[in-house]
Amino acid sequence: MASDKPSLSPPRLAAFQYRDFRLLWSGQLVSIIGSQMQVTAIDWHIYELLKGNIYTIALFDKAFTLQADAIGLGMLGAVRLVPVLLLALVGGMLADTIDRRRMLIWTSVLSAIFASILAVVTLAGQASVAILYLLTSILSGVNAFGNPARQSIVPNLVPREHLTNAVSLNNVMWQTATIIGPSLAGLVWHVFEPGWVYAIDALSFVAPILALLAMSYRGAGASGGVGLGWSSLVEGIRFTYQSRLIWSTMLLDFFATFFASARTMLPLVAGNILGVGALGFGVLSTAQSVGAMLTAVILSLRKTIRRQGIVLLASVAVYGIATALFGLSTFFALSYVLFALTGAGDTVSTVIRASLRQLVTPDHLRGRMTGVNMIFFQGGPQLGEMEAGLVASAFGSPVAIFTGGLATVLLTTWVAWKYPSLRNYTVNEDGEAQTSYA
Repeated sequence: MASDKPSLSPPRLAAFQYRDFRLLWSGQLVSIIGSQMQVTAIDWHIYELLKGNIYTIALFDKAFTLQADAIGLGMLGAVRLVPVLLLALVGGMLADTIDRRRMLIWTSVLSAIFASILAVVTLAGQASVAILYLLTSILSGVNAFGNPARQSIVPNLVPREHLTNAVSLNNVMWQTATIIGPSLAGLVWHVFEPGWVYAIDALSFVAPILALLAMSYRGAGASGGVGLGWSSLVEGIRFTYQSRLIWSTMLLDFFATFFASARTMLPLVAGNILGVGALGFGVLSTAQSVGAMLTAVILSLRKTIRRQGIVLLASVAVYGIATALFGLSTFFALSYVLFALTGAGDTVSTVIRASLRQLVTPDHLRGRMTGVNMIFFQGGPQLGEMEAGLVASAFGSPVAIFTGGLATVLLTTWVAWKYPSLRNYTVNEDGEAQTSYA
């Protein structure tokens, strides 16, 4: 499984004992910082291009006015989602068929190329809403191939008993990047211009490419000859649906991210409600990640989490409550704390869900399971961005955020009632599950 033997080291950071995991972790840290800079910059770029524009539509002999910036931000969800719906399952099959490491190298190269095009177009003053949508969609499509390989390769680099720790450390890495990335994006935008944000993102992909080239792990496809095709696709979908534990966590993920998509409304909250501008928007964007990183660090120092099913459900409920209250806040400090609390709840949920799925899923199905999961965990927030954009354009962003948080709490209660196997899920000290998967 892991390519090198661990030396004696503190067990609380057990996954860092493995050289290949350390390489993957450090390379992805740099790359995700760049990607988060790009995501933040594109959100604000769309807001700036459409700010102040109003759309008027006639419906049932009445005229309705819609804010163009809210609609434009909401449409980013569709732009990012469509490639995932079309390509994620294919990406999952590839991750179960070919060398996952090589697949990650090529997706990193492609991401660097298209991020460079975005930088050049913007620096040349040719950026438009249409161009931003197009390149965002292409980059999302590349990620639909890269993400299944990235997630499914981790169990090949660390032993089973250290997988939860690896997931926790990956979460620390992700949250660190999502703190640094938006802050740097706001600073670079404020001092220079958006094109340089995209240029830094392009350069950031050099780090994972070098890290992947330096890894000792050389893994052939895990599927044992299944390859690409309809039967392979159906096998992955059938396994995911028939595993009640995996299916319930995917539903929970989708509901929470669909209704509690406060992040997409941040430009409106920062610009229209809190009045803090681009720099304040960058700072506010870090709040969720600050709460998430602090929580992820605590989780990575724990050996295991007991009663994981109950903890998972409670964390999603906290996420929904904090989101609802965030929608009502008009004070920057309070908004920052509440948004940070959503990050804390989401992190606990993410660590449990990710480790549960990898432990329950056989290696030859991990890529396809991740491909199916991509549709849920990216489809939820992206469709949620559209929903939030439409509600915010008609009723205002506070209403969109508050009702989304409330809906998340109600649906979490329903999942807890519908899937008792999830409520009862727990693991022992060796990382073995102690509940039925039926």
